[in-house]
Amino acid sequence: MILLLAGSFALLLAGAVVFTNAIEWAGQRLDLGSGAVGSVLAAVATALPESVIPIVAIISGEQTGQIAIGAIIGAPFLLGTLAMVLVGIAVLGFRARREQRNDLRLDRETTRRDLIIFLVFFGVAVLLGLGAPALLRYLAAAGFVIAYGIYAWRSIARAGSAEDEEDPGALYFDPSKRTPPSNLPIVLQVLVGLGLIIGGAQLFVTEVEQIGHSYGVPALVLALLLAPLATELPEKINSVLWVRDGKDALALGNITGAMVFQSMIPVSVGLAFLDWKLSAPALVAAGCALAGGALCLALVQRGSRFRTPAVFSWAALYAGAVGYVLVSG
Repeated sequence: MILLLAGSFALLLAGAVVFTNAIEWAGQRLDLGSGAVGSVLAAVATALPESVIPIVAIISGEQTGQIAIGAIIGAPFLLGTLAMVLVGIAVLGFRARREQRNDLRLDRETTRRDLIIFLVFFGVAVLLGLGAPALLRYLAAAGFVIAYGIYAWRSIARAGSAEDEEDPGALYFDPSKRTPPSNLPIVLQVLVGLGLIIGGAQLFVTEVEQIGHSYGVPALVLALLLAPLATELPEKINSVLWVRDGKDALALGNITGAMVFQSMIPVSVGLAFLDWKLSAPALVAAGCALAGGALCLALVQRGSRFRTPAVFSWAALYAGAVGYVLVSG
């Protein structure tokens, strides 16, 4: 079972890599600027594995919905805490080679917008998880989807064209290695990436249920802690590399764009298709995600400098929530 669970992670990550590469080239073919590709297309692509897990869990008939809820809450929890720790450590660790040292050169307007959207929508989702009636949840789910559509449309409209943008590297499924590749291999690679992600999600759901039954570990705990570690965290290593090179807007935008997506689209699935009554472990993890996002917003508002106390605060939020989830589970 453990080997099959590891295999599901491998399929999810392979699918994400293949899908993201194809989506970036699709953005080039559609003449979208890097802002739209980064904050919308790439954010959706990198967030897709953990977003597919709850959908597959619901379709496969998971009885309690705990795997789906764990995956939905787990991604914002990791992004708002541990991912910020990685960026903070990178800023402090590489400050000697960075021209801006431990200041962050950001598009503050975009970063503030993303964090405020996350705090508002994820906060509303948490409140609805305290026992909202079904009709209110359905209306909220529709509102979340519409709101994300507006966010994506405005991001694309403001991004400009892709002229003079750096290409994302060779398309994996284009044997000719032409630049740009033709549409057919892009579409084929998108479909293969989706297939790998869906297959990995199906295997993950099956193995989490079996491990939970065999070892007496709640499915919520496994999904809440393991799914984001396996799918979100490896992708955030890119943010560390961008910080090292002084590309702070890309580094933090990679995180905040994913936070916006995770707080709206996967959450809308939970609101519409699950009972959406959050247990104490889920509420604690969600609360720490909101606290981590609020701390990042405060730092951006005050001058975009990541200091050691902030890094320790994010680490404490993550460690405290993990400890509570494990003990309560």
